[in-house]
Formats: sequence, C-alpha cells, structure tokens
Amino acid sequence: MGILAAYVVPHPPLIVPAVGRGEERRIQSTIDAYREVARRAAALTPDTVVLVSPHAPLFRDGFFVSDAAEEAGSMDRFGAPHEALATTGDVAFARDLARRLAERGIPVADGRAGRGELDHGSFVPLHFLAAELDLDDVRVVRLGLSGLPAADHRQVGRAIAATAADLGRRVVLVASGDWSHHLAEDGPYGFRPEGPAFDAELRAILAAGDLTRLFSLDEALCEAAGECGLRSFQIMAGALEGLPFTGELLSYEGPFGVGYGVAAFAVEDADEPGEATAGAAAGPTPVDGADPLVALARQAVEAFTRTGEIIRRPADLPPELGERRAGAFVSLHERGQLRGCIGTIEPVRRCLADEVIRNAVSACSRDPRFPPVEPDELDFLEYSVDVLGEPEPVFSLEQLDPARYGVIVSHRGRRGLLLPDLEGVDTVADQLSIAKAKAGIRPDEDAEVERFEVVRHTAGGKARRG
Repeated sequence: MGILAAYVVPHPPLIVPAVGRGEERRIQSTIDAYREVARRAAALTPDTVVLVSPHAPLFRDGFFVSDAAEEAGSMDRFGAPHEALATTGDVAFARDLARRLAERGIPVADGRAGRGELDHGSFVPLHFLAAELDLDDVRVVRLGLSGLPAADHRQVGRAIAATAADLGRRVVLVASGDWSHHLAEDGPYGFRPEGPAFDAELRAILAAGDLTRLFSLDEALCEAAGECGLRSFQIMAGALEGLPFTGELLSYEGPFGVGYGVAAFAVEDADEPGEATAGAAAGPTPVDGADPLVALARQAVEAFTRTGEIIRRPADLPPELGERRAGAFVSLHERGQLRGCIGTIEPVRRCLADEVIRNAVSACSRDPRFPPVEPDELDFLEYSVDVLGEPEPVFSLEQLDPARYGVIVSHRGRRGLLLPDLEGVDTVADQLSIAKAKAGIRPDEDAEVERFEVVRHTAGGKARRG
C-alpha cells in the first residue's frame, strides 16, 4: 500500500464539453490522454485520490489541506451550472498529513479555508476521473500550493507518501497545473519567448522521468513563462522520491496560447502480484483440471476475502500468463446470479496473470453493484475469466454479432463495455442499449462503437457447493 501512481494533468475549463461547446475538440490529444489517465487510475482501484491544485486556497506561508467530509463544485462560473459533482473526503488521511507537516514546521489550513467548494483546478481532473472511478466510493483529499520555497513543496510530497504508507492507503496522486500562459500573440496572455522555452524544458523533464530537475529550473524563466503548475509537479516529485517508477509524457499541446501537458508515472511493484504476501493465505488447492486463469482468479478472491491481502503472482504459472499482456474480465456468480464483474478493456499491468489477480480482487470487493463477498459465500461462487482481444472500430451495425463480439461505446469521455454471449442479450440493439446505459450515454446520443472478441475460460470454475 502507498503511492501507486501519479499524474500530471492540466485544468482548462473548456475541456469539459458543457463549457467548451465544441471548442474542446481543438485539444483532442489532451482529452484522449486524460481519458487514458482516468482508465489507468481506475485500474489501480485506489482508496484515495490526493489532488493538488493551484486554484485551491493559496497561502503565502502554508498549505491548504482539506479535511472536509464532503466537497462539491460545478462549472457555474464558466456558464455550465448543471455540470456538477461531489466528493467524499478522507478525513483521517488529511489530518494525519497535516500533523506530519506541522511536525516539519510547515503551517496548514484545514477544510474550513476552502468552504467545501471544489475549485476548477480540482473539478476538471475529477470530471475525467469520474468517468472511470466511482466518486461515491473513492475518497478525495484536496491540497493547495503556497508561497513557500520549492523545498517545502517537496516536503509536502514526502509527507503524502509517508501518510499513504503508514495508513495503508492505496493512493493515486493527481498534480493539476497548466504550463506556460505565454505561447501565442493571439492567446489570452500574449507571447513571451520564455513561454515555449519553459514548456520545452518541462516536456524534456517529464518525458525522461528526471523529476529532480523540477527543483533546479531557472526561477526567472519560470516567472516570465507565467506557469501555474510547477509547484504541483514539485509536490508530486516529492511523493515519488525514493520509489521505483516509470514515466511517460502522454501528450502536449497549446493551441489556445496555454501549454497543456499530460504525463503518467507508475510505481513499479506497488501493486504487483507475485508470491503470496507475508501473512496472506494462499487459499485452498485449486480444483483438479482447472484452467490456470480460473484457478488464479479463485485463489485471489479467496485470499483477499479471508485476509484482505492481495496474492502475488505464483511462480509455477504457465509462461504465457507471465509474458502475455491483455485486458481481462473476471466474473463471479452465486447460485446462478451475478455476484461481481470487473475488468480492464486494455492491459494495464505487466502480464495477464497480474491483470486477472487484480481484477478478481476488484470483482469480489469493489463492484459498486454489490457488497463485498463474505467468507461464508466462497464455496458457492462460480468463476469465469474473459480475455479480450484488441478492440477494432465498427463502421456498420452489420459488423456486430452479440454472440461473437463484445462492444465498447464511447461518447464525450464516457465509455461503456459489454461482453459477448450474455444470457438475454440476443440482438445488436439490446447490446448497444445496455452498453450505453452502463456508460451513462442517452439512447438518442451518437456514440463511437468498437468490437472485440474474447476467449472465455471456465474450466474448474464451478462452485464447490451448490
């Protein structure tokens, strides 16, 4: 447990379609990268999202850390009052973090300073995360920046990582911030040569993952560039310090005269299955003749349900499961009724075995439609694992067959998936209707459609007791 990943994201209000009204299409690369970040974050099934925003309350000599039990916000000031969302705070995390900062001599203002109102630097990332994460389930801790030196922002990041580790939280950190505001003469802030120079430096740093360089950028360059995200990114760098991570710059563009960059940093082995964790029960011997993926899903579910621990990848698995990467869904049924189903459309882990372990744990504990599986249910569960092929675009409904192909529907950041060959789903119209409903897409809204094939693994998945 601890920091699982961190993401650099921008916060232009117009990227929200209700605000942009079509203008957001000019930053489609940013939108696509944002959606990818949301998918990756959701796949990690975090307990808490720590969100650092330049537009949260700002203090000259201290930091805002919201310990509010609930916060809410909307795009009202940008002409879209009905675009609203609410979050639940992680009060224990926020207060522990504040205590750690106080011990370091860093002043903290609590949730009363923010009045429980989400700023747009927080709202925009949450808008995208909400398409993949259930904000009723995941806790959010919102932080602001300060006028204190970069070293203090680094200390805030270190304190976030320490709090996450000590409290056993699965934490994703989101560093919200735009880059230079002086990229174009016709932009809202005009042009300065330092603008593109600063953004070029930042692109190189994030692409290389050399985050220590964030603390040695020329102060005059940063000031003249008119950036607003550097201190957010410095907090992120502090949180990742000492952790093994891989990073990539997913996108960068600035058509409106402001730099928008998206980068992702995944902590290696933060949630990486392998052998059973210390003290974790490995579970009973798999059913004879069971498919290895089904046996792995059963073992993961039973260990997590009994101990709360995530098993590590067994060493004796077939080589293909430790080498191949693919999206996968794990489905649980109890006495003929669905009891949980969670999966990943595309691979987000190192191998298929790790994908199945994590999705099995999520299916038994984090499917929002059902309460977590209890130990006395384990003998009655049935298991199946669907391994997804590569999605491909659909240009005609004649290309669909609900018995053979699953579908993915997408519209304005919302995405819904339906597996093939489901009982009661006999027509293409039924399949698309259900997939749209899962994504929150209205029946009359057009949606992009993709299809995919699956290999369903069921051998050895029957319940031990009927």
